[in-house]
Amino acid sequence: MHTFCSRELGGFYLDVIKDRQYTTQADSLARRSCQTALYQVVEALSRWVAPILSFTAEEIYAHIPGQRGDSVLLETYYEGLSTLADDAPLGRDFWEQVLEVKQAVNKCLEDARNAKTIKGSLAAEVTLYVSDELQATLAKLGDELRFVMLTSEVRLAPLEEGEGAEATELDGLRVAVSASPHQKCERCWHHREDVGSHSEHPDLCGRCIGNLPQGAGEVRHYA
Repeated sequence: MHTFCSRELGGFYLDVIKDRQYTTQADSLARRSCQTALYQVVEALSRWVAPILSFTAEEIYAHIPGQRGDSVLLETYYEGLSTLADDAPLGRDFWEQVLEVKQAVNKCLEDARNAKTIKGSLAAEVTLYVSDELQATLAKLGDELRFVMLTSEVRLAPLEEGEGAEATELDGLRVAVSASPHQKCERCWHHREDVGSHSEHPDLCGRCIGNLPQGAGEVRHYA
């Protein structure tokens, strides 16, 4: 449980969904779907920790929306979470590989911060020089790969072109980090080429303009 909370949940998922929670429309599927996922997780997690953190679990349980029983200790095992098969197209194996890539990229971003190449990850553009196998995996996320990596841009390139890029501990991956040349969107903090292209909202990127209440909204599939 400790590893799950610190690695997969705190170190990955909660970081990734911040953009969806803060920037997409309040009632959008992108925002409400991850709120639903968080609800399912907290329902399960409060029961998982109850035998060893009983007081904490009771406090969590009391604040979960919806009808509650007298005590979390009297609840049965939560069955609301569904499990994907390990070999599902975007199942456990897929996300485990993505998480390994993200951890490697995080290290390179930290190196770039220390070298004062960038001030933060959203000020960065990243090129991932990858093997054919890794290319096939990461390409499934499309443009949403940048949301997973928490950078303003991610490009995929063949591994053999990355001779001058930073090596990582992950086979088939080299990383090049550069500062984005584009202006920062004041709403989402991503540095995007289209910031300033809209006369009524000169400080916003096109994505954020679409996410304003009068906009068409944003569609997310993965991150």
